[in-house]
Amino acid sequence: MKFAAPFAGQVVCVAGAGGYIGSTLVKALALAGLKSLVLIDTSEYGLFEITRWLQAEHPTVPCESVLGSVDDAPLLDDVFDRLHPDIVFHAAAFKHVGLVESNPFAGIRNNALATYTFAKTAARHRVPKFLLISTDKAVNPRSVMGVSKRIAELFTLSFTASNVIRLANVIGSTGSVIPLFLEQIEKGLPLSVTHPDASRYFLSKDEAVTSVLAAGLAACEGMVLLPEFRGPVRVADLARFLIGARALPIHFTGLKPGEKLTEDWIGDNESKLNLIHGPLTVVETNALSPAEAGRTFHRLSTCVAERDSAGLLEALCAIVPEYVPSQLMQRCMVSA
Repeated sequence: MKFAAPFAGQVVCVAGAGGYIGSTLVKALALAGLKSLVLIDTSEYGLFEITRWLQAEHPTVPCESVLGSVDDAPLLDDVFDRLHPDIVFHAAAFKHVGLVESNPFAGIRNNALATYTFAKTAARHRVPKFLLISTDKAVNPRSVMGVSKRIAELFTLSFTASNVIRLANVIGSTGSVIPLFLEQIEKGLPLSVTHPDASRYFLSKDEAVTSVLAAGLAACEGMVLLPEFRGPVRVADLARFLIGARALPIHFTGLKPGEKLTEDWIGDNESKLNLIHGPLTVVETNALSPAEAGRTFHRLSTCVAERDSAGLLEALCAIVPEYVPSQLMQRCMVSA
């Protein structure tokens, strides 16, 4: 795959290696003549499957599979001490808006706090490059998932040798809208669309992974990188295209808590700089100093550890002022 070859001879670490993007990234990198691969995932099954694939398809690629979480600093110390990765791709995250909206403590812990631990440990071990794979939902967030990923961006960029790439919806990824539509079509059910005007940006799997690889080569740091993307697609039009000649209706369910009509790529306080590799658009964004990041991590960690609902909501709004909590989030967190 394009942009994989320059990683030849490197030790590459992929966190979330068993997930949809992570596993596709691993498969692309396996062709590059790496020195070795380091795979990290909390999913035993996902890690087993991608390890088994590597052993079958690329048995000559040295690989270490690490079953564990990127919020486990002693585990990361051991990995970095022994294996010395040249680059880390951080693809481990909770991504389902609805589930994270109703489980905000888990979302903040897994997406934001774990990213701080991972990025800080990588910086302490002087890992040359660290790339966070983020989402367009981090821009002007309306969901806990979105705000957790925006905080993950801020944490990542507070350390040197780090960048962020924002992806849109990846076609075919687990739990995404197209597999859901295809399942409903197969069963002869109405297709569920939230709103007639709802639209989303889409990337193919190859486009997403090519962009991630290009971002791993980008000669800059402390920046948000954006892939080349087309205009947004109305979800109802996508549903009609997939239905084709079948006599299946579309059922509009209404926006769920945390969902937006459309997503953004660049925040109001961000600015485009130039194009590089791919091309990727380089975006300058707000950054936290290491000290500010440490205080923010401590504040959020305390709220999560104490299950302080009101405190967490207040902290999220203070850290990401453009975040607008859903009514569900406001009710649940204030009344808890």
